[in-house]
Amino acid sequence: MIVAEDHEGDEHVRLFRVELAHPGIMIPLSEDRPPYFLRGGQLSPDQHTLFYSMNYDLEHGATTEESLLYRHDLASGERTAIARSRRASWSPPELNSAGTHLLQMRVDRHPGGEQVHLIDVEGGSDVEILNAGDDRKVRAAWMPDGRNLLFVAEHADGTYQRVGRYDIVSGATDWLLDDPQIQVEAAWPTRDGLVVVDEVRAARHCAHIIDPQTGARRLFSALPGNLQPLGQAPDGAWIALHYSSTAPADLLRISDDTTIVSLTRVQERMQIDPADLTPAEEFRWHSSDGLEIQGWLYRAAAPCDRAVLYIHGGPTWHSEEWINPQIQYLVRRGFHVLDVNYRGSTGFGLAYRESIKIDGWGGREQADIRCGAEALIAAGIAAPGKIGITGTSYGGYSSWCQIVHTPPEVIAAAAPICGMTDLVIDYETTRPDLRPYSEEMIGGTPQQAPERYFERSPIHFVQQIRGKLLIVQGAQDPNVTPENVHQVRVRLDAAGIPYELLEFADEGHGIHRPTNQAILYRRLAEFFEQSLQKQ
Repeated sequence: MIVAEDHEGDEHVRLFRVELAHPGIMIPLSEDRPPYFLRGGQLSPDQHTLFYSMNYDLEHGATTEESLLYRHDLASGERTAIARSRRASWSPPELNSAGTHLLQMRVDRHPGGEQVHLIDVEGGSDVEILNAGDDRKVRAAWMPDGRNLLFVAEHADGTYQRVGRYDIVSGATDWLLDDPQIQVEAAWPTRDGLVVVDEVRAARHCAHIIDPQTGARRLFSALPGNLQPLGQAPDGAWIALHYSSTAPADLLRISDDTTIVSLTRVQERMQIDPADLTPAEEFRWHSSDGLEIQGWLYRAAAPCDRAVLYIHGGPTWHSEEWINPQIQYLVRRGFHVLDVNYRGSTGFGLAYRESIKIDGWGGREQADIRCGAEALIAAGIAAPGKIGITGTSYGGYSSWCQIVHTPPEVIAAAAPICGMTDLVIDYETTRPDLRPYSEEMIGGTPQQAPERYFERSPIHFVQQIRGKLLIVQGAQDPNVTPENVHQVRVRLDAAGIPYELLEFADEGHGIHRPTNQAILYRRLAEFFEQSLQKQ
């Protein structure tokens, strides 16, 4: 197998080969601490050749704003560029089972779009084969036969996604699911050639099983929480992933609707009683323009009038009913926690996801968050002046937006984690494969939309902060770089705004090491206890 390892979260990975017969022995295949960002790493069927992409031109010895796809001969060490995209690609290349062709998703045409390219492993051809529109996204994966692709494409009207199959030999396309009433989030093939379509409604999974040969479709079994089928065992039983806010992720074997067996027996091995975990309950409110917003409310066991808003990253992502250790910890420390699925989140249909781009980052999705805090107050769950906010990445950015623009009677304290403060600085210092995402979400580059980059950057409004502030950052973060913190500290100091800083020298984008999470969670609880004046 191929293993990628970085250093302290800097995302500059090195590839290693590990023989299954000799676990623990890592054979290096690429440079240590490279200046580039590498994506992928797949072996050919004969295991002699490795394929990956990186924003580095080996011929000229220089990093680029593009992605070059390399064929790496493991015997000689020779690396040959067989394809080049116009812009750095976040998606790793994917090799088919026959070892003849690669797929690569690119954003060459428009920052809001994504197209699929088919590349000959010998470098003889590089052809765009799937395009739902220059500003629309399409993603594909190989089916087991190595000839057909399963793909999910946005409809041209931008209201839903559909699922298709593409034959790379004939060029024929057929639609397996084209229904605007089904909110397709993703789809994947099973090893025996069936297709799982993941429909997500209000952040809850509902799986459809499709037989591509007959077109037959059926709903998969339902259980409380979330259930995602992965594939069938040789005897026809399904293997599925199951989890909820009080049940950790578990692999289940489902023979029929009544025969369900845990393969991991994870609940038997837990040191925590699931009864001690706080269940998520749906909580809904309306934003400033009347749009209904959904979130997950976790209530503290003892009566209290304090709450923390937890804001997920992305923003193209969503919070589910699952075990979030940070949320569970804060609840046990005596806070209600509201986990917000603001506009722009996935899990609520394509139109909801795309709606964040109407205003761009820092627009009405921030009203969704503020109105969530106001809804907690109106419902008597939290008192005015006793609501804090935290989150990582875009959740950190949202925490900054709220503390600079929202009065302390609504948001009294913020703990942004790895959050953008200056969107121009972020654009200029982030990974090259993330820059198109900023352009998509803000409506252009800093040169094309300077006013929007300025007005949506919290750094320009820190003099308005009246609440408490704790800044958290990973020192190796290549996505939201520490320069964001450096620049905002200069502004905060100049304005005489007090703040606390918690920096982790051995973390990148997000705080992931268990020892560091223990420090972070305690510090967050102490910060909110002091800032929200426990009674």
